[in-house]
Amino acid sequence: MNTPAIVLSEFVGASPPTAQSHASALVDTPSGLVVAWFGGKQERDAGVGIWLARQQGGHWTAPIEVANGEQPDGSRQPSWNPVLFHPHGGPLMLFYKVGPDPAHWWGMLKTSHDDGVHWSTAQRLPDGVLGPIKDKPVQLADGSIVSPSSTELGRWRIHFERSTDNGRSWTSSAPIANPDAIEAIQPSLLAWSGGGLQAIGRTRQNHLSTTRSGDGGRTWSALKLLSLPNPNSGIDAVMLADHRALLVYNPTQSGKNWWDGRGTLAVAVSRDGEHWTKVLTLEDTPGAEFSYPAVIQGRDGQVHIVYTWKRLRIKHVVIDPAKL
Repeated sequence: MNTPAIVLSEFVGASPPTAQSHASALVDTPSGLVVAWFGGKQERDAGVGIWLARQQGGHWTAPIEVANGEQPDGSRQPSWNPVLFHPHGGPLMLFYKVGPDPAHWWGMLKTSHDDGVHWSTAQRLPDGVLGPIKDKPVQLADGSIVSPSSTELGRWRIHFERSTDNGRSWTSSAPIANPDAIEAIQPSLLAWSGGGLQAIGRTRQNHLSTTRSGDGGRTWSALKLLSLPNPNSGIDAVMLADHRALLVYNPTQSGKNWWDGRGTLAVAVSRDGEHWTKVLTLEDTPGAEFSYPAVIQGRDGQVHIVYTWKRLRIKHVVIDPAKL
């Protein structure tokens, strides 16, 4: 869709390396953008791995598989939901999940000291630590890292993991208080200028959920629903330099099938995290799937969004936030 706010719209890579591509993540490094996603025959297939491409001179490198679920005995498990994060003074981190399904997966981590060109050997995160489930962590002024996580074993529950040593070790919180029994996962974090944190998440209740922390992510308010619609699909959000929050989401409600409502992908902005205004539609094709966005504000000041395009490819859109 052509609007003045959209600076660029392109696919990541000249051609997709696998039959399906889904759940992308991105980070801006001194060497340029890095995008990761999971790809393979189809979701849950044991051959699904984590793929990655880097932007160099305005062009994307050919995607390569940088991680997979190969086990010590030679068997393979599916890989899921990569998250890229670059802590201050530390290596680039690639979190991802391995396991048969979201109820039984575990967290994995690789690191890179050259902006994603080479990667360390994979290491499994400690028991009880899953890593960021879909969306990026935030690093606070005191250096602590807050990672948004969730579980799907039985009822869907949101929790958070914190690190005070730049990601070398983590502590996990209890699930967020949830008196209304909201089924919520995959929270996205916003660090407001006043020092408060907000986490907005996907739910099964046809609306996005929210919870807030005033103590650096140690404790959180009870989960509640926002007025924003959600068709049980992943989202992402980012704080802009102009102090607005920006959200990328499917502005619809769920239907009979899990993919219903994912044909429209939109951008909304807010100055308080409670009241949101939809300002841009990125995709609008009923019956298609445009989902699982990741969003950052780059070093160039532009908003960069990547998302699943019909499960076939990863799309990259650049937006001028001054025109929203």
